[in-house]
Amino acid sequence: MYRSSIRSMAVGGLRRMALGLTLLLPAITWPQNFTEIKPTPQQTAWQDLEFGVILHFSTNTFLDREWGDGTASPSTFNPTSLDTRQWMKAIRASGAKYVVLVAKHHDGFCLWPTGQTDYSIKASPWKDGKGDLVREAAEAARAEGLRFGVYLSPWDRHEPKYKDNAAYDAYYRAELEELASHYGDLVEFWLDGAGSGGHVYDFKKIIETLRTYQPNTIVFADTGLFEYGDARWAGDESGKVEYENWNVVDRHGYLRWRPIEVDTPLRKLHWFWHANDEASLKSVDDLMDSYEHSVGKGGQWMLGVAPDNRGLLPDSDVARLKELGEAIQKHYGAAKNVAASAVMPDAETRKALDNDTDTFWSAPAGSHSATFEVRLAKPTSVDRALTMEWLTDGQMVQTYRIEAWVDGAWKPVLSGHAIGHKKIDRFPTVTTSRFRLNLLSTAGTARIREFQLFAAEN
Repeated sequence: MYRSSIRSMAVGGLRRMALGLTLLLPAITWPQNFTEIKPTPQQTAWQDLEFGVILHFSTNTFLDREWGDGTASPSTFNPTSLDTRQWMKAIRASGAKYVVLVAKHHDGFCLWPTGQTDYSIKASPWKDGKGDLVREAAEAARAEGLRFGVYLSPWDRHEPKYKDNAAYDAYYRAELEELASHYGDLVEFWLDGAGSGGHVYDFKKIIETLRTYQPNTIVFADTGLFEYGDARWAGDESGKVEYENWNVVDRHGYLRWRPIEVDTPLRKLHWFWHANDEASLKSVDDLMDSYEHSVGKGGQWMLGVAPDNRGLLPDSDVARLKELGEAIQKHYGAAKNVAASAVMPDAETRKALDNDTDTFWSAPAGSHSATFEVRLAKPTSVDRALTMEWLTDGQMVQTYRIEAWVDGAWKPVLSGHAIGHKKIDRFPTVTTSRFRLNLLSTAGTARIREFQLFAAEN
């Protein structure tokens, strides 16, 4: 994008100089390496949310389907006990900070009374066609202190206009305009291009439409939509990041800050609710493993939750979400951070130990390595650490070690690379009163928001 525009300017300049004209151009620069790429304030605020839930609920719910083909009658959609407040209470108990509602899945059925098609809840028996599920979900989320976003599937297996690229894109943008202008601030917009059957979308105009009404919304998209997304997909739905996670990614020599989102359903392989499916509910241990390999690898965790055909989250799902929230607090709650009670740290080090992500410890200006020590009041058995970088000026830590003072010397208990937004490290239990974060190699001046230690559990 930048290179093509610069090339055009250069050609124009040569033509003018050929005519004997003097052309004075301002110096044009763009980031050349990873350390020069910075996040926007919207991106760092979104990364601080860490954990969201995506809600799948549509005609598929009533037909035992994952992928609808666009032929289901609107009369299929008829929940008898729908309660969005019940959804949001359970989601809040899990520790999630926001929700994304699938307002339209690939079957094309819309959960709000859109003016673009009759294939929506206004043609359903639910509330005699006068309901608006997007509004109910948005209001319930905010009432429970959750941010709200939407997913509007580009692929539409019902709409006849889909065969005409230009006509369908205008239709899609009109739907997007409704969602972006009538339901308050949207924290995230999912732009998932699953399926699509060869349709070529005008993503530039789609994002222009969104930004007209929602300038601060984070756009989640596959890395292939590199120019238009603000966050990128992890690459699969396993719920885990198994690689070193850098926020800056390179696509064809073009660098951008693209934090990662890791999506996985609460039920194995199922995004929508299915009857007689209790065996698919993931255990708390499975979910915590996913949490540690998503949020704990510097990513955003997006957990899929699905109401049943009553319009309620099943009791088993509600209980599991509550158990998940309790497990996160049990393992990584601020009260469990033994480093917060460190003995007489200096004022700068205290900023990394205080359970306050608005403060940070800074390495010496211009340094490319640094250390700081944590002294506990007594020897403590520790088996986990949580480290966060302050990312406003970019991701700096390239190689680090967590070390413990054992038998009169510093000994490494863990070595790692990228930290980013948050890194959870587990290691064999070590008992001592002195620990150290040793930043072996940094791209620039490193800043650490939090360095937390957790006592080994019995």
